[in-house]
Amino acid sequence: MAAAFCFPVSLAGADGEARQEISEGWKLKQVRGNNWYAATVPGVVQLDLLNGGIIEDPFFRLNERNIQWIDKEDWEYRTVFDVQPGLFARDHLELDFKGLDTYADVYLNDSCILEADNMFREWRVDVKSLLKKDGNVLRIYFHSPIKMDLPKFDAIRYPIEAGNDQSENGGIFDRKLSVFARKAGYHYGWDWGPRIVTSGIWRPVFLTGWDNARIVNIHYAQNEVTEKKAVLRARAEVIADRSVSATLTVRVEGFRKTWQKEVLLTAGKNVIELDMTLLQPKLWWSNGLGEACLYPFTAALTLDGSAAAIDTQTDLIGLRSLKVVYEKDAGGHTFHFELNGVKVFAKGANYIPQDNLLPRVTGADYEKTVRAAADARMNMLRVWGGGIYENGIFYDLCDRYGILVWQDFMFACSTYPMTPQMLDNIRQEAIDNVVRLRNHPCIALWCGNNENHTAWFNWGWMRTYERLGVLDELRRDYRDVFHGVLPEVVAAYDPTAFYWPSSPYAGNPDARAETGERIWNADGDAHYWGVWHGRDSIANFNVIRARFFSEYGFQSFPEYQSVLKYAPRKEDHDIYSDVMMAHQRGGSKANALIEWYLLNEYRQPKDFPSFLYMGQLLQGDAIKTAIEAHRRDMPYCMGTLFWQHNDCWPVASWSSRDWYGRWKAQHYFARKAFDDILVSPVVKDGILSVYVVSDRLDAVRGTLDVLAIELKSGNVVYERESRVTAPANSSSIRFEAPLDTLLAGRKANEVVVHARFTEAHGKVMESHSGNFFPSRYRDIDFPKANIQASSVAVREGYEVTVKSDAFARGVFLSLEGIDNFFSDNYFDLLPGKEVTVHVTTSLSKADFDKQLKIEHLANAYGAKD
Repeated sequence: MAAAFCFPVSLAGADGEARQEISEGWKLKQVRGNNWYAATVPGVVQLDLLNGGIIEDPFFRLNERNIQWIDKEDWEYRTVFDVQPGLFARDHLELDFKGLDTYADVYLNDSCILEADNMFREWRVDVKSLLKKDGNVLRIYFHSPIKMDLPKFDAIRYPIEAGNDQSENGGIFDRKLSVFARKAGYHYGWDWGPRIVTSGIWRPVFLTGWDNARIVNIHYAQNEVTEKKAVLRARAEVIADRSVSATLTVRVEGFRKTWQKEVLLTAGKNVIELDMTLLQPKLWWSNGLGEACLYPFTAALTLDGSAAAIDTQTDLIGLRSLKVVYEKDAGGHTFHFELNGVKVFAKGANYIPQDNLLPRVTGADYEKTVRAAADARMNMLRVWGGGIYENGIFYDLCDRYGILVWQDFMFACSTYPMTPQMLDNIRQEAIDNVVRLRNHPCIALWCGNNENHTAWFNWGWMRTYERLGVLDELRRDYRDVFHGVLPEVVAAYDPTAFYWPSSPYAGNPDARAETGERIWNADGDAHYWGVWHGRDSIANFNVIRARFFSEYGFQSFPEYQSVLKYAPRKEDHDIYSDVMMAHQRGGSKANALIEWYLLNEYRQPKDFPSFLYMGQLLQGDAIKTAIEAHRRDMPYCMGTLFWQHNDCWPVASWSSRDWYGRWKAQHYFARKAFDDILVSPVVKDGILSVYVVSDRLDAVRGTLDVLAIELKSGNVVYERESRVTAPANSSSIRFEAPLDTLLAGRKANEVVVHARFTEAHGKVMESHSGNFFPSRYRDIDFPKANIQASSVAVREGYEVTVKSDAFARGVFLSLEGIDNFFSDNYFDLLPGKEVTVHVTTSLSKADFDKQLKIEHLANAYGAKD
């Protein structure tokens, strides 16, 4: 078998071009002003003003309000650069702008070379005739996106639907301008993010040079992939400046064979196709199913029989068969992913941009974020449509860690008025990004938009626009983009990929996606927000069914140590303070909704830090309930992606990790609920059933122990041990009994049911266990446990072992500050059982032991109700 390479680095890129990054000497000025400030490229105006001390941190307390003037101004960037000698001699010289945000006029040596109008596009301009060896002046004039788009808004004769656009916060009243710019929608605000409408050179700028011909891009279409062979077609786009004979050669590390094709290039654009068959390849698998193996593919272009390549391009390719199975069945339509012939239950979350000031997101930030998904046993992230098509490093890391990507196009929750020019702009945007991303094995699906389809049928758009007499026009605009341009681009440039017009969606463009009261979607993916927005009980997650849950969620605040970073004053420490309300964008009543749910499920917290702790525990309980219900329902349900994986600023939100990267209880709970073997006890109609859900591809034999334990004394009042087998890739009930039998005469609020699955080889995994409480938490008198802790210094920190004399619900370990990490947290501690946690920290032993705090639910309660 050929050797595969699971590299942690990306080798993708063209090697034959000479390239010089234009990143030095940049300055920035407000066009109406006279002062020049130092600028960083890549960067944006707000980031440069922050770094220069002109504005204060917009994420701190209420400072966001003080920077709203910036987006009303025009700004100019300027630098002077010399061309590297070897580069200047090239026949062709082009400036390559990887990303300009958004309305930008570009001048080189006083000649206008580009008028850009799309943040998501790459712009490449021939500048050979304008360049000098030394002293080239590059200026980029950024027009205010507000001033550019206000006339478009004023010209529209109907109201714009863009409910998340915080135009009022920007001082422009109800003028929802986000839909007119091909720019990240969340920049204008969202229900988890601030309004910071940026401008700037947000991705790198390069001067590139080439002679004779170059490889523009190459696509490796995987037409048939099995363990025996992978049948591919390489399709290279080559541009040449003359007619010339050429040879395209592709080599794959680990395989002796090379593939070649000789062609005659003509001046202009050329396409070279090359069929390839690789025998006995090692396949790329998603996280949990196997190795995410990547092969370096190198394409080389030679001319006129020369042995020296004039251009090369290397890509890391994961060989896999991946498809969405959407087929009619007795209950509607299936909707699941099939990888290498295996049905995959998608486990993951929705991903948003990591910052409002995008260029300051580092490679380490990307690594931490994607690694956190893999460490939580996720196998999928959905790149949501109100953000950006992410930087290449994000997809490289998803390739490496085996994280499938549901990729939205950048449209969300809005009506988008169309013109022929806008449609063409969107087409080019889609081409740029499909071509850029299509070779990544992680790309699992292209989706047209977020929630636009459901909005037409459930948010009143249809009625509103029918009443105004413009329904046909706007529905045509919608179809032109999401049932026209976008699927056409995917079909042309990534023909083996699956396109899904919207999320949620059920296959019919003229009908709502939601099926009924309990079956939320029998024919596609579902966004279920009855819990949270609809104030449904958290227990409702147990009864709502769908083929694939691509959104659902529950809010919490960040933990207390994180809150101190952006709201340090004592006056801020109330969920209704100005600062805490400003760092909540889910509506004026959202903090009250957190409190409402908390007091329905738990009891009154004793103080502000306890409220934050209990709120996180509540969020974790809610998402755990949902994940387990969805997994128990396989194979009817085959995916669960909660909202959301991360934040773009410090805020109360649905995230499982706060902006500082701190894991909330939700992330710890999700990691356990996403384990490849899940033990999930649940009661229905007085019967307690213990499900064992397995993602493994082979059956697993073991012992299932079911215990009922008194919370206060720790006495076991019921115990049953049985030999069971968990079938491969399935959900099955492996224990059933009347709940009253387990209670053995005790009250429901006096007992916890603990179920544990031990594999036959004898290794007990804590994540193979699950607890069930027969009563609501607020009705349970959890004991105030005496928790003992001991610590031992180990590599990169300490191991802490905790033990309790009584059942301790939601044990939370913490240190001062946020520069630390706990391998487990918010866990339940059974009486007399030890749990050991690794703590990553640089603290001394004395400081560590002094700072370590241990909280549990009973201790966080105030006076008894």
